[in-house]
Amino acid sequence: MTGQGDDPEPRVGGPAADAARRAAREAARQAALAARYEAEPAREAARGMPAHAVEPPVPEEPDDEGYHKSLKPRHVQMIAMGGAIGVGLFLGSAQRMHQTGPGLVLAYLAAGIVAFLVMRALGELVLHRPTAGSFVTYAREFIGPWAGFASGWMYWLNWAMTGVAEITAVGIYVHYWAPDFPQWLSALAALGVLLAVNLVSVRLFGELEFWFAMLKVAAITVFLVVGVVLVATRHRVGEHRATLANLTDHGGFMPQGSWVVLLSLQGVIFAYAAIEMVGISAGEAENPRTVLPRAINGVVWRIALFYVGAVFLLVTVLPWTVYTPGESPFVTVFAALGVAGIGGVMNLVVLSAALSSTNSGLYSTGRILRSLAQCGEAPAVTARMSSRHVPYGGILFTSLVYLAGVALNAVVPHEAFEIATSIASLGVLTTWATLLYAQIRFRRAALRGEVERPGYRMPGSPYTNWLALGFLVLVVGLMLFDHTQRWAVVAIPFLVATLWIGWRVVSARRTGPPQRRSQGPPQGPPQGPSPGRTPNGPPAPPPAPPR
Repeated sequence: MTGQGDDPEPRVGGPAADAARRAAREAARQAALAARYEAEPAREAARGMPAHAVEPPVPEEPDDEGYHKSLKPRHVQMIAMGGAIGVGLFLGSAQRMHQTGPGLVLAYLAAGIVAFLVMRALGELVLHRPTAGSFVTYAREFIGPWAGFASGWMYWLNWAMTGVAEITAVGIYVHYWAPDFPQWLSALAALGVLLAVNLVSVRLFGELEFWFAMLKVAAITVFLVVGVVLVATRHRVGEHRATLANLTDHGGFMPQGSWVVLLSLQGVIFAYAAIEMVGISAGEAENPRTVLPRAINGVVWRIALFYVGAVFLLVTVLPWTVYTPGESPFVTVFAALGVAGIGGVMNLVVLSAALSSTNSGLYSTGRILRSLAQCGEAPAVTARMSSRHVPYGGILFTSLVYLAGVALNAVVPHEAFEIATSIASLGVLTTWATLLYAQIRFRRAALRGEVERPGYRMPGSPYTNWLALGFLVLVVGLMLFDHTQRWAVVAIPFLVATLWIGWRVVSARRTGPPQRRSQGPPQGPPQGPSPGRTPNGPPAPPPAPPR
C-alpha cells in the first residue's frame, strides 16, 4: 500500500485534494487582505466619514454562501431591540422578585453592564467581518477550530433549552384565557406556526420579528409611562399605594439578604440571553457595516430603560410581596388597577415575547448548525439549504428538540421553565465568554499587524473583557448554591466530556480515510490556536483538544 505522502494519484476527497483546497482558500484570503490594504489611501481620503462606512466590503465567508441580504435596516434594528426584551423580563422577573425583593434591581443593573460589554465585543468582531456564522467563525479564526466547534454546539444547547422554556411560557400565557385548555396543545400549535414561518423565507422571519418587537416595545413604553405617573401621584393600586417607600417598607431593600441578590444573577442573565443574535443576522442584512453599529448602540440605553427602569417601577408601584411566580408582574399591576381588559392585553404582549424568542431560536440555530456542518462538525443534513435560501436542515433539527419541550409541558409544566432556564444559562455563559475572549485575541492579532481593527471598538479592552469574564465565572460559582441551578453545574463535566469526544471524532474523520461525501471544504485544525489566521491554512496534524 502506498504511503500517504507519496500517492501519485490521490483520490478525490483524499488528503492531497483536501490540502489543495485549503491552499487555494488561503491564497484567496491573502488576496482579499492585500486588496484591503491597497484601499488604505481611499479610506484616508474619506476620513471625515465613520470608519465602518468607508471600509471596503469583505468577501463572503463559506458560512454566508447561499444566503441573501434580505433583512432591511428596520428588521435588524428591531431584532436587536427584541433580543433585549424577552420573556425573562415579562415572566422570569416575577419569580426572581418573589425570591429576592427590591434588590433585584441591582442584579439587573450588574448583568446589564456585562451585557453591554458583550455587545460591544460582538460589534467590533462583526464590523471586522459580517457573517451568519457569527461567533463560531470568530472563535475558529482567533482562538482555534476546536473553539468554534465547542461554542457552536453550546450555543445550540442554549437555544434548544431556551426553546423548551419559551414553549412552556406559551402554555402559561394561554392558560390565562383558557384554564381548561391543555398547555401542551397550545405550545404545539405555536411551534407549528413558527416553524412554517422560518421555513418560508428570512424576509418573513424578519417581518414577523419586527412586529413582535414593536408590540413588546410599545407595551413596555406604556408601562413605564403609567408607572411613572402612578409613583409621582402616589396613586392607589389595588390595596396599596405606588410609592418609593415600597422599596424598603416590606422587609427592607434586600429582605432576603445580599446573598440572595447574588444568587439571582443566573436567572437575570438569562433575561439578556438573546442580545447576541443581532450578530447572526449580519450575514443576511443589507449594509451591515452601517446598520449594525446603530443597532448595537441602541441596545445600551434600552437595557437601562427597559430592564432596570421597568424592574424599579415594578417594586415601587406595588410591594414585592404581591408578585407571584406563576403570573407576569405586568399583568399583576394592570389587573390591580382594575381597568377591564388591560390584564388580557398585557398577557397578549408577554405571549408575543415567548413566540418571538422561539422564532429567534429557530432562526439562529439554523444558521449556526449550517456553519458547523460546512466544516464537518454537525450532521450533514443541517447544512441543507432550500431554494428560498433557508437552512431548513438546521431549523428542522432544532424543532425536534422544541417538540420534546412540548412533551415536557405535558408531564411537568410548572417545573419546565425553571429546569430549562438553568440548563440554558450554560449556553449563554459560554457564548458570551467566547465573544469576549475572541475579541481579546482579535485585538492581539491587530497589534501584530495581522488584521485591521474597525473604528467601532470594544471600550477599555482588554481590561473590560477580563472584568466581564470574571463576572461570568462568579455566576457559575454562585449556581452551586441554588438547588435548581446546581444541576446545571453538575452537568458541566458531562458537557465537557461530550464536546471533547465529539471534537476527537471530528478530527479523526478529517485526517482518516477519504469520505464518500463531505459538506463544504474540509478544514483541518492547525497546530494550536493561531490568532488572526483562518482555519483554512496549511494542513497540520490535529492536536489533542484542550482539557
